Amino acid sequence: MVNKIVLGLREALAGIHDGATIMIGGFGNAGMPRELIDGLIDQGATDLTIVNNNAGNGDTGLAALLAARRVKKIICSFPRQTDSYVFDGLYRSGELELELTPQGNLAERIRAAGAGVGAFFSPTGYGTLLAEGKETRLINGKNYVLEYPIHADFALIKALKADRWGNLVYRKAARNFGPIMAMAASCTIVQVDQVVELGELDPEVIVTPGIFVQRIVQVNGVHA
Repeated sequence: MVNKIVLGLREALAGIHDGATIMIGGFGNAGMPRELIDGLIDQGATDLTIVNNNAGNGDTGLAALLAARRVKKIICSFPRQTDSYVFDGLYRSGELELELTPQGNLAERIRAAGAGVGAFFSPTGYGTLLAEGKETRLINGKNYVLEYPIHADFALIKALKADRWGNLVYRKAARNFGPIMAMAASCTIVQVDQVVELGELDPEVIVTPGIFVQRIVQVNGVHA
């Protein structure tokens, strides 16, 4: 019987190793898997490369992981805002490496990894510092930059509901990067509010099929 439900955060995060590349879903706080991040801090893996849209807010979630000095590099599109002082301090002191990627390119690089695309040309970033050292090409009179997929060892994402096969639905804008990150990682770990019985999720509304999910942990709500 296929059952991807695990009993707690410790089991969900087992096997995450030092030096791993981890995608973390969320657009700011929307869709951020806060409990999984807290569990990762307790789990102890270090020297991590994190792929996320931004670089943490305040003192919780991703910012807390950075503050714990567990991250060596972050790949993101929006690292600085008024409450990103944890990232700012680490970056300025040279304790954290940043790979800045425009948001559309970030999403497409993740999607390309899941789709098996070897590389793609994007006009975004051409003629800027972000294109330095990268191959460029003139296509139909327009300049493009060659970008490569981002693969991950693990993805930590948040969904609203799941069944034991790993089929997922999301809550509105909390969906954001979750579906493409699930496809781009070798092991996708999902926190959900509710686990439902097989057949309860309408196939027409399932966003992430269970084939892309390895572990599910329920952190809120009730088991249905």
